Amino acid sequence: MAVLYDTRRYLTNFDSARIGHILTDVLVIGSGVAGVRAAIEAARHGDVILITKESLDESATSYAQGGIAGAMAGDDSIDNHAEDTVRVGVGLSHPDIVHTVVRDGLERINELVRWGARFDRDGDRIVLGQEGGHQRRRILHANGDQTGRELVRCLLARLNETPNVRVFECCFLIDLITLEGRCVGAVTFHEQYGHQLLWAGQTILAGGGGGRVYRETTNPQVATGDAYAVAFRAGARLRDMELVQFHPTTLYVAGSSRALISEAVRGEGAYLIDRGGDRFMFDYHPDAELAPRDVVSQAIRDNLAKTGGTCVYIDVRHLGQDWFARRFPHITRLCQEFDIDVGRDLIPVRPAAHYMIGGVAADSAARTSLEGLLCCGEAASAGLHGANRLPSNSLLEGLVFGAIAGQTAGARLRGRGQSVGPAKVKAENPISRSTRLDLSDIRNSLRSLMWRNVGIARSHELLTETIEIINFWGRFVLDKTFDDRDGWETQNMLTVGRLITAGALHRGESRGVHYRTDFPAEPDPSKPAYHVTQQRSGDRHVIQRDPLTG
Repeated sequence: MAVLYDTRRYLTNFDSARIGHILTDVLVIGSGVAGVRAAIEAARHGDVILITKESLDESATSYAQGGIAGAMAGDDSIDNHAEDTVRVGVGLSHPDIVHTVVRDGLERINELVRWGARFDRDGDRIVLGQEGGHQRRRILHANGDQTGRELVRCLLARLNETPNVRVFECCFLIDLITLEGRCVGAVTFHEQYGHQLLWAGQTILAGGGGGRVYRETTNPQVATGDAYAVAFRAGARLRDMELVQFHPTTLYVAGSSRALISEAVRGEGAYLIDRGGDRFMFDYHPDAELAPRDVVSQAIRDNLAKTGGTCVYIDVRHLGQDWFARRFPHITRLCQEFDIDVGRDLIPVRPAAHYMIGGVAADSAARTSLEGLLCCGEAASAGLHGANRLPSNSLLEGLVFGAIAGQTAGARLRGRGQSVGPAKVKAENPISRSTRLDLSDIRNSLRSLMWRNVGIARSHELLTETIEIINFWGRFVLDKTFDDRDGWETQNMLTVGRLITAGALHRGESRGVHYRTDFPAEPDPSKPAYHVTQQRSGDRHVIQRDPLTG
C-alpha cells in the first residue's frame, strides 16, 4: 500500500558551500549502551565522532533499573535463555538473531566485568535476579536497581580511554545526508557551533527510542523518536513500528511524571493487587505477576476497566522494609519522595509506554537497507524481541549489536577506503503560507491522542481517527522550516506517531504488545507470521506485510 506523504526530505535549509564541515571515518549517533559500545569498537578501525543530543550520560540506558539478562547460573544455558526469548516473542523473533545475542552476550558481560563493571555480588559470586517471562534467575544488576547508571559509568570510562574518538555533546541530529542512495553523514545543530555537516564513511544510528510520543511513559525527555524519523526521511526501511512495549508497573501519583517500578520487584516476590485487595493476576496467567509484560499490562488495563480504579498496587510489605531498601534503594527513595512507606503502604502503579520493539530494519551485521547506514540498540529492529521483549534483554542487545555495528563499520571502511569528503548538497524548502500552530500544544495533544487511541488496546476506528488527526496537524507543522530543537522534535514526533499508528492499522491481528480489540486476543496459528515494513519512496509512504524469514 502506498499513500502520499507530505513531509520534507530535510527539515532545515542548508547549503554545503556555506556551512561548516567535519570529516570522520565513522559517525556514531547516540550515547546509550549501543552507541557507546559501537564507538569503542569502531575506534579500533579508524577515527570516530560520537554525537549526543544532550550530555553524554543522558540516555534511556541511564534510567534502566532491572539489569542485564545472561545465562550464567549453573542450572541455566544459552538454549534456555533463547527458548524464553522466542516464547515471549510470540512468533516474530528471528531464532538466529536470538542465539547470536544470548551467546555473544555472555562475552560482552564478561568484557564489562574486565572493564570494571560493579555488579552486585554475594562474596565472589554475581547475584542473579528473577524477572517476568524468564524461567531461570539470570538478571545481573548493580547498586540494587541502578544497573543502567553503572553501565553508563563503566562504558564511558572505557570510552574516555579509547583513542580516535571525539564526542560532541548537545549536538542535535537533524537529518542523515544521502547522495545517490548512500548515507554519507548527517546534518546537525550544535548548541555552541550551530549547523554543521558531519561527513562519514560509515554512520551508526543508535539514537534510542520514542516513548515520549506517549503521554504516559517511562522514557526521558530525549526519547522523541528522532532516529526513526530521520531514517524514514532518508529512505531506510522501518519494521514493526506498531510494536510498542508498555511496562506494567510505573509509579502512579496524579500530577507527577511516571517513574519505573522495576520488573525485578515482582521477580523478588511482590504482589499485584487491585483496589479491592484481590491478587488478580492468577485470573490471567499461571505465572501471575511473573507473566510476560504484554499479559500483565493488558490484565491491569482489564482490571481497571472492571473495578473503575485509576491504578492497581504493588504490595511489598511482606518482603520487609530493611531488605527492600537494600535491594531497591532507588525505588525506596522514589517512594519516600511521595510519602509512600514501602514497609507499610501499597505502591500505586499503572502501565506506561516503555520500549520501542520496532525500528529501523537491521540484519545480523547491523546493516540497514540504506548503504552506509548501520543501526543498533532501541533504534533498530534486529529480530531479537519479536512481538514482546523479554525483560533485561535490551541492554544485552545494545552491547552485542553495538559491538557488531562497530565491527561492520570497520570491515566496510577497509573494503571501500576510509576517505570521505564534502560534496555539493543543498536543501531549500519553500516558505509555508499556512498558519503556524502552537508546538507545545501540538506535542501535548499528540501524546494524549497516542495514549488514548494507540496505547495498550487499539481498534480500526480509533487508529483511523488518529491518522486523520495527525495528518491534519501535519499540514500545519510538517510544512514549516524551523531553526530550533523544539520545532524539529515536534516534526519528528508527528512522523513517528504516524508510523506507529499506520503500522498498527496495517497489522490486522493481536500479537504480543499489539492488541486489537477488533481481532481475537491471540494470533491465528494457521496464518503465517509477518513483519509490517514502512519506507519512504519519493513522495510516497509505502507500507506492506513481509513474511517472516530467518
